[in-house]
Parts: sequence; C-alpha cells; structure tokens
Amino acid sequence: MAPTRETLHWMYQTMVTSRRFEETIAKIYFEGKTPVFNMANGPIPGEMHLSDGQEPVAVGVCAHLTPEDVVTATHRPHHQAIAKGVDLERMAAEIFGKRTGLSGGRGGHMHIFDADVNFACSGIIAQGMGPAVGAALSRKMQGKPGVAVAFLGEGAVNQGAWHEAMNLAAVWNLPFICVIEDNAWGISVPKSAATSIANNANRAAAYGIPGVRIEGNDPYAIHEAAGEAIARARAGEGPTLIEVETYRLAGHFMGDAEGYRPEGEKDALVAKDPIPTMRARLLADGVATEAELDKMEADASARVEAAIAFARGSEDPAPEDALTAVFA
Repeated sequence: MAPTRETLHWMYQTMVTSRRFEETIAKIYFEGKTPVFNMANGPIPGEMHLSDGQEPVAVGVCAHLTPEDVVTATHRPHHQAIAKGVDLERMAAEIFGKRTGLSGGRGGHMHIFDADVNFACSGIIAQGMGPAVGAALSRKMQGKPGVAVAFLGEGAVNQGAWHEAMNLAAVWNLPFICVIEDNAWGISVPKSAATSIANNANRAAAYGIPGVRIEGNDPYAIHEAAGEAIARARAGEGPTLIEVETYRLAGHFMGDAEGYRPEGEKDALVAKDPIPTMRARLLADGVATEAELDKMEADASARVEAAIAFARGSEDPAPEDALTAVFA
C-alpha cells in the first residue's frame, strides 16, 4: 500500500528531525575535546556514531509501528529512536549524561532505552536480535498484540547470535522482522571482504522465510516492503528478512578519518543524500508545497533546539546515583 500524504509528511519531517539532531550533536561533540582530543572531555563524553544518510530505513519501517511494537537497534540508533517516538528531550539528556536522561545519564548514546515506546539499543554487535525475538515470542505466547523489529548492520549478520535468533524466529513462526542496514562498511571493512554473499536477503531461504532486498535507499520502497512484512507478522504468518542498501554519509564514528574509502565514494554518496532527494520527489508529485516543507524543516529545527537546551540545562547525576539501578 502506498503511503498516504500524511505519512509522507511524517516521514520527511522525521528524517529532517534526525538529521538536524545529529548535525547539532556533531557540533557540540568536539566542545572541550581540542586541541588534544580526549573523548572523555566535553559536554558529550564517549564515542559518537551518526546515522546521516540512513534515515529512510527508520521512517520506512517505523511508519507502520505503534508504541506496543518492540524495536531493538544498534550503536548507530538515533534515526530509529526518533522514528519510533523516543522522547527527544530525555534522549538528548541521556547523550549528555544528565540526570534527566532516559536512563539517568548512565547509558549514553549507544544504550538508549525508552520503555514507553518499547525501544532499546546496544553497542554490542547483533545483541538486539535475541531480545527482539524474545519479545516476539512473549507476545505470541501471551496472545498479546505487537510485532518485534530488530535493526542491525550488514556486518552483524555474520555473528552467530544472528543465525541462532533467525532460526528460532522461523521455527516458532514469530511476529518478527529483521531489518539489515547495508551501508557497505563494517567499521572500515567492506562488505565484500567480510561476507560471502552479496545479498543478505538471500539468507532468508535457509530459514524458509521471505527475504527482500531494497536498492537505492528509497524510503517509498522501504515503506512498501516493511508494510507487507509487518502485515504478515501481525497476521501470524511469521518473520521476514529485509536488507536495505543505505548510505553512511559520515564516518564510522566522530573523528573517523575515513581513509579506507575509495576516492570519490563519499562525494558520490552525498550527491544521493536522501533528504533533498525526498524533498524533490514530494514537490514533483504534488504531495507537498515549498511552504509546507519549509515549515516541517523549521519545526524539526525548533524541536531539536528545545531538546538540546533541555539537555544542557539539566543537572548532572549526583555521586550517590551510581549506587542506584544496579544489582547488589
């Protein structure tokens, strides 16, 4: 089913919100980390992995989800968190390590958790597969509504945990969708050097489930494929494997020199930036006007500014907070 006008507007504004959020985070990240770089310094401590360019995957899938549906994501999670409806102010505060963060500042950007919308992510490769399949199993066993979606990168598909979880999802015919974001690079290793098969969606045949490969980072095609897969899962027809060709416009992490990229690759990807591409299509199809798109972009920027201001203005955790939320 083609996305409605309202859905397309939501998809575009959500993509822009994610991009504005990460652009702002990128600027703030290096505060206090120069002239000698130390990732522990500054208002945003630790590593930072941006999802610039991968926004279509998040909105194409999450447009079909509700708060009761479960999503697990990776160390590059902001676009999916925003698309799933994670509280932006509390997520920003978590990234800043503040007491008002989703986990009181304990998790940081790679460990975002929002129980209100059933979203979680992890810095461990393929870690989200088990929890997502478990969530799908719990819903089936309890007769509860909802599907589970695990997002992960193409490199994570080579982890044993991925195969074990996929096998059980198929054996138990669970309401589960695995979405692989194929940005062609596992850190600095090209897919061709680490994975024996060019199309990971073909692996679905080994589990007797549908597999779909989407080329071109196309939010419309992602929306269509995800809609079919999620409808199948809701109808009790089992899991689906979706692999999306997407683009990592930034490096693996903030500070990555990207010397491993072939000359000209990054410029070619920037020329295919999905946000201006979608804006042009919305205008060409008569689905949105310039004024409407300008307002969406302004609203996205205002929302991000408010979230960052909330995070900057929040208090740091108290020393005694280190003794709470831990197992004795």
